Amino acid sequence: MITCFDIGGSAIKCAVASADGQLGTLRRVPTPLHDFAAFSAAMAALIDAGGASRGVAISIAGVVDPDNGRIKCANIPCIDGRALAADLSAALGLPVWIINDADSFALAEANAGAARGHANVFGLILGTGVGGGLVIGGRLVSGPGGFAGEWGHGPAAAQCAGSPPVAIPRLPCGCGQSGCLDTVGGARGMERLHLMLHGQTLDSRAIVDAWQAGDANASRTIDCFTDLLSGPLAMLVNTVGASILPVGGGLSNSAPLIARLDQAVRASILRKTDTPIIVPGQAGAEPGLIGAAWLGLENIGSAHA
Repeated sequence: MITCFDIGGSAIKCAVASADGQLGTLRRVPTPLHDFAAFSAAMAALIDAGGASRGVAISIAGVVDPDNGRIKCANIPCIDGRALAADLSAALGLPVWIINDADSFALAEANAGAARGHANVFGLILGTGVGGGLVIGGRLVSGPGGFAGEWGHGPAAAQCAGSPPVAIPRLPCGCGQSGCLDTVGGARGMERLHLMLHGQTLDSRAIVDAWQAGDANASRTIDCFTDLLSGPLAMLVNTVGASILPVGGGLSNSAPLIARLDQAVRASILRKTDTPIIVPGQAGAEPGLIGAAWLGLENIGSAHA
C-alpha cells in the first residue's frame, strides 16, 4: 500500500492507495504552517492510522526543483526552501515522492480520468489563476526547475482581444513579470477583464451565469477571455502534441465555458478534429490524492522492475 497526501495551506488530506490505484478512507487534519516537527508529526500520525505503508506520495501546492529537491511553497512557511522529500523521508522512515498539485491533476486524469488511453496529455488548470501539468507517453514531465506545464507565465498575453478588438493592458503578475496569461486567465483574470471592460465588479461565477443568461456585458467579457486563452492553448497543443486537455479548477465547473474554449482552440490548431479536446476533468473529487497514488505506485514499480 501507498500512503497518499494532498497538502494545502489549510488541510493535510490523506488516504491509502491499493496496488490498482483505488483510495481508501479519506482523513484530514489542519496543516501546521510554522513548525516542521509538528508538520511531519501530523503526517506520521496519519500514516500510522492507515496501517503498514511502502512509501509516501504527496501532491502539494508548491513547486519542487528536480535538481536539488527543494520546494517553493510560500503558503506553508515551515517547508518553504526545504529538500522536502529527503527531510520527510528521514522523519517518517519511508521513501517519499512529491509533485505539485497541477502535475498531480494531470497524472490523475491520464490514469483514471478523461485522458485514459491518450499518450500525450496536458492537464489544464483554470482556477484562481492558470496552470497545468504535462504527461508524455504516460510519464509526468517536470523539466528544469520543475516548471514544465506552467503555461500561464511569461509575457505572452495579447494586447488586444475580442470582436471587435479592445485593448488589453499588460498587467503586473505575481511572478514578477508583466503581461502573463495568469493575469487575464482563470477566475481572477476573468474578473479583471470584466472590470476593465465595463467598470463592474463581479465574481467569475456571476459573470459566467450572466453570460449564459444572455447578458451583453458578460458576453463581451467571455468573448475576450476566450480569445486571450485560445491562441496560446492552440500553440501549446501544436507544440507538445497533446490529444486531450482535461480541465480542473473552479472554472471547469461550467461545461458551456469549457465547450466554448474547446471550439475556439480546435479552430486554431493544425490538426482538424470534430472530437472535443478540451474537456472537464473526470478523475473525481480528489485528483490530488489520485495523482499522488499513481506517482507512488509508479515509483514502487520502478524500484522492483
